[in-house]
Amino acid sequence: MKASSSLISGFSGALALTILHQVFKKTVKDPPRMDKLGEQALQKIIKSTGHSAPAKEELFGVTMAGDLAGNAMYYSMVGALPVNPLITGASLGLAAGLGAVLMPRPLGLDESYSNKTTGTSLLTVAIYLTGGIVAGLVQAQLKKKDF
Repeated sequence: MKASSSLISGFSGALALTILHQVFKKTVKDPPRMDKLGEQALQKIIKSTGHSAPAKEELFGVTMAGDLAGNAMYYSMVGALPVNPLITGASLGLAAGLGAVLMPRPLGLDESYSNKTTGTSLLTVAIYLTGGIVAGLVQAQLKKKDF
């Protein structure tokens, strides 16, 4: 595994995931709102340190940057295993999607952002799965080119 190909793959998956979230929030009834969930989580973390959260107008940008970076690092693990990158990416995506649906309540966050309806839950899992598949496909191509 080369770090550069893993990071490129991870960023590709994160970018695909973010684009899908943004498209679906404008085009689907009851879409996943992981941007809102991320904002809520960020506010909770910052407040727990005794600091003030960023202003509402800044919160979206800060959250998006954090989401892209975090998801890119997560999906970059697609190159860490000697297994087919597509299988690894799909597994990572499925795990992230299930976590996005199942973890908000135990973490004290508003679960409706990822789990409002059955359709919202399924779309949440599908979006994260797609991000993992994209990361896996990119990793497979870079691996062929020994990048």
